[in-house]
Amino acid sequence: MRNKGLSFYKKKQKISQELLREIFSWIFGIALSVFLAAVVVIFLGKSTRVVGMSMEPTLENGQQIFIDRFLYVLSSPKAGDVVAFLPNGNENSHYYVKRVVAGPGDKVRIADGTLYVNGQESKWVTERILDAGIAENEIILGNKEYFCIGDNPNNSEDSRSANIGPVEEGDMIGKAWFHLKSGTDGIGFIK
Repeated sequence: MRNKGLSFYKKKQKISQELLREIFSWIFGIALSVFLAAVVVIFLGKSTRVVGMSMEPTLENGQQIFIDRFLYVLSSPKAGDVVAFLPNGNENSHYYVKRVVAGPGDKVRIADGTLYVNGQESKWVTERILDAGIAENEIILGNKEYFCIGDNPNNSEDSRSANIGPVEEGDMIGKAWFHLKSGTDGIGFIK
């Protein structure tokens, strides 16, 4: 038997067509997924940060949230939704993030620290409200108008303020639906 010794010439292995197809299939799938995710976020979604303590304990100051801009194309906001809006459509303002407590046609009034919607105590604001603002007198919301208030109403500039008032549906950016981690809370859906 003859010893062949060291061989520096290795036989080249050919890559099969099937393996190449599989690799390109994966690359194409990943690229398509990234592209579609970018399109959805750019055109249908939006990201912003909460400014102030008006939504505590639900959302904290500086917490990043995601907004569904497409939902209100198909439907209208409803009581309990947390929405982002530009007060009076002011493009130079930051996004206000508040909870919808009443909608079109509803009667809103704050008396003795309690929020009443259509004569019933609101289930969305249970804390005693120290400043009734413009809601000291009954407000009847017009078509496509919403009364929005912070979950921390005594530290919130919202629909009670004369410079904001009822929020027009057209001024709403969308529904806040997801938040990222903050100091005390993990990531999750906004309730």
